[in-house]
Amino acid sequence: MEKTDYIFENDRYIFENTELFDGGYLSIRFSGVSGCSRIDVSLDEPENYILSVSAIGYHGFPEKDISHVRINGYSGMHTLYLKPHGRLKIQSVSLNADNPIPEYIPVPEETILDMQTSSWSAIDELDRKIADIEDIRGYRPDRKVGIFYWSWRDAHSHLEPANVSQIMRDTPGAEYNENHPAWGKNRATQAFWNEPLYGYYLNRDPYIIRHHAVLLADAGVDMVMFDCTNGSLVWKESYEPILEGFRAARADGINAPKVAFMLNFWPSETTEEMIRALYQDIYSVGRYRDLWYLHEGKPLIMAHPECLPEKGICERDTELLNEIRNFFTFRPGQPSYGFGPTETRLWGWLEKYPQHKYGQRPDGTCEMMTVGVAQNCNDELLCTYFNNKATYGRSYTHAYGHKLLDETSYKYGYNVEEQWNRAIDCDPDFIFVTGWNEWIMGRWHEPWVKDPNSTQLAFVDQFDLEHSRDIEPDRDGIRDNYYLQLCSNIRRYKGSVPRTKPSAPKTIHSFEDFDDVLPLYRSERGTTIHRDCRGFGSTYYTNSTGRNNIVAAKTARDDSFVYFMAECADTITEKSGPNHMTLYLNLTGDRSSGWEGYDLAVSRSESADNSTVVIERYGISGFETIGFAEYLQEGKKILYKLPRELFGSRPLDFEFKWADNVGTNDIMDFYCDGDTAPTGRFNFVYRETGFPVKEK
Repeated sequence: MEKTDYIFENDRYIFENTELFDGGYLSIRFSGVSGCSRIDVSLDEPENYILSVSAIGYHGFPEKDISHVRINGYSGMHTLYLKPHGRLKIQSVSLNADNPIPEYIPVPEETILDMQTSSWSAIDELDRKIADIEDIRGYRPDRKVGIFYWSWRDAHSHLEPANVSQIMRDTPGAEYNENHPAWGKNRATQAFWNEPLYGYYLNRDPYIIRHHAVLLADAGVDMVMFDCTNGSLVWKESYEPILEGFRAARADGINAPKVAFMLNFWPSETTEEMIRALYQDIYSVGRYRDLWYLHEGKPLIMAHPECLPEKGICERDTELLNEIRNFFTFRPGQPSYGFGPTETRLWGWLEKYPQHKYGQRPDGTCEMMTVGVAQNCNDELLCTYFNNKATYGRSYTHAYGHKLLDETSYKYGYNVEEQWNRAIDCDPDFIFVTGWNEWIMGRWHEPWVKDPNSTQLAFVDQFDLEHSRDIEPDRDGIRDNYYLQLCSNIRRYKGSVPRTKPSAPKTIHSFEDFDDVLPLYRSERGTTIHRDCRGFGSTYYTNSTGRNNIVAAKTARDDSFVYFMAECADTITEKSGPNHMTLYLNLTGDRSSGWEGYDLAVSRSESADNSTVVIERYGISGFETIGFAEYLQEGKKILYKLPRELFGSRPLDFEFKWADNVGTNDIMDFYCDGDTAPTGRFNFVYRETGFPVKEK
């Protein structure tokens, strides 16, 4: 029963005649806090403390501001005293014999499918081919990669987005005028360094969460680190849907990254509040335990353990503090870009080149190193605003300084490649990459701009196409160049398992004939998710192009034909409109011919009847029909039978991709619309003669 009648006296909320159940649960509804806080609980006397309850404000969702904690050793009728910390206010309490927290069921590890993503091929729009499996070392499961992931952006989503890169192109004077119309009426806008590929999205958008899970899994990212370095804010309103979405992705077989939290860089009272709150909300009750990133056998947290006092407010609270201390592997964060580890337990998050070794051992090996896309520092200042002079943007390198900088150099990732090369040479156990999806920044003047006569606005952590540090693709600048660069370097660092050699030639008459054909090419489930969610300000995003979710493919051959089979998660829809179950073929393995390298497209869409598919070759006017081929469809599967002469006289060696309900206006649509197998710009590789293994 919920009790709302209380007496407020001496900063305490007093609930009289409250029935407790030994082993039952106390639920406290509260308000007035957007970060983490605490409520000290006493029985019968104001100072007779029995425990301390953490509270996490659910920013923007006050109906969810409630904490649950188990009560052991007390039963019967009592007077309950609640002493909140800070500005927290108590709304009501309720006592329950049963646990109000739903039981969490983890996803079994064996559910995760091996997509063999490191065997996929891709060439970015700069004609850079990502590291080939034959040119890298064997897979090393003890090497891990984490990436900085910003979950706090939604707190600013009431503001209209302002694209700084576009504003600097159109009205560069706005950088020196805080009242410029580009910043909106009353400056009520949120600055983005550019528009993300998926728009000005919210972190809690299910479409975004699934696509992030897929992109990061395909890249080989093992962990995302949530940025909780400011105040006592852990952003539960974002981490909750992200964790839920990543768990759902894992249930679909996707190797979604595990998670960890980076808290304040210094031991403080707010750090204590955050650790207590996260432990109570997630770790102590085993929620999302299949998503905890473990280091040295325990959940990793980047925080100072010294923030936890030796003694609590009562014996049970002291026990709780010791429990927390022993539960985590603590790795405090080093905030500086240039000092390196001042003690062996520290971890970095971003550094200028040459990056330091963290957790260095006597033999020269180390626990971790950082890799950064860019750094808001310059030769004079270790930390400054990014639009200050000569900051270390995407084109800066230690070797060449700013000599590589030009109008399009931001696309190439010179800075981050230099950092990857150093990290790979040093070969730490763990590489931490900054970063994935920050996108936004504040507009400041003081204390960053030192010239009292300057009207320049200071954009600290991000600014424009050159002076920014996100890897997530954008609309019209870096596109997917940095994402594919990330994939390539993770392969170089972690290595890869060999490709599966193709089966012997076989004539295919039915789908059953594919049962023993190898290799099996996989692609992710759930990528046809529809979108219907607001974004920043007045933006709203919908996408209902997802239709046939392609989850597997196989290829076979005989002397006359090459057979392509695709399998979907559900029954394949009837032919409807263009781009229905299209097979794209890159016959040269590069982008020298065709559309984005695709020389042929085979589809049911323009077929004259229900027994053939149309074959198109890319020419001067785009894809043009050159013939037809047989096809077969049953339930979830579809089969295309193509004449072998299309592939030339040499042994088969080509790349291919299946796609549904996505056009050829822009290859970046392959990341957004319909479905593709494999993801985005990636291709499956088929080589009749097999694949050599390079020892390295």
